[in-house]
Amino acid sequence: MGEAREGERGEAGLKCRIESHGFAEAFVIFEVIEDTTKLALIVACLYFSLGAYMRRRQPAWSEPLQKRRLAVLLALVLAVSAIKVSEDVLGGESGPIDKAILVFIHGHVPGTLTGFFEGITFTGSSRVLFPLAATATIALLCMRRRFEAVLLAASVIVGATAVYVVKTAVGRARPALWDAEWYWGSSFPSGHTLVVAAFATAAVLCVSRIRPAARKFALWIALLWIFLVGLSRLVIGVHWPTDVLAAVCIGAFLPLAMSLALELRHA
Repeated sequence: MGEAREGERGEAGLKCRIESHGFAEAFVIFEVIEDTTKLALIVACLYFSLGAYMRRRQPAWSEPLQKRRLAVLLALVLAVSAIKVSEDVLGGESGPIDKAILVFIHGHVPGTLTGFFEGITFTGSSRVLFPLAATATIALLCMRRRFEAVLLAASVIVGATAVYVVKTAVGRARPALWDAEWYWGSSFPSGHTLVVAAFATAAVLCVSRIRPAARKFALWIALLWIFLVGLSRLVIGVHWPTDVLAAVCIGAFLPLAMSLALELRHA
């Protein structure tokens, strides 16, 4: 009788844990849907408000913005997403999911790939990006592509400045879930990812203006580079996932916003 009761209690406890896990998953999914809906509504309101303002106050800018409406929408999505992620980080709401994702990645990426991801991380360091950006800017100036040269250089400089300012202001502690290499500064946002996203996005915009036929190829290369650098920061355990997500949003937003501003200036 006693063994039967213990068995029944064990089954009941297991059933309760399964049900609670299912409720937790459903709650997370509901929160994601709710946040996505809110962000979509905010972006839509901002887009239509911006369009109405331009038509009334700056009619000369209305047509150029209409032609670049996809770029405007993407810039708004990136800006709103960056703000949302930053709010979650500052409010401490992202902690549990950050830790869960990081532990999952650490447990499923083979240790033999650590060297590969360390090499990927190196491509996002200042020792690679700044000489690369300087060389590309000089090449563009020699080609008499002043707009593209200014866009590329400004994107990298502003991106690097944003990293320093935000890291200093937020002061988020880096993950300490396992032994990892020491890096300067606080965790939020990922500096490597942000500057790579800024450089890669600016490069795609430059290629689109110079050789439109190569736009798709440049876009896929840029997306792959940004993804791998962001993932590498998680694999080696020096950033939280929200550090990387915010960095991608901020880094991609800066060149888009700058290109739109530069185009409007000459409109």
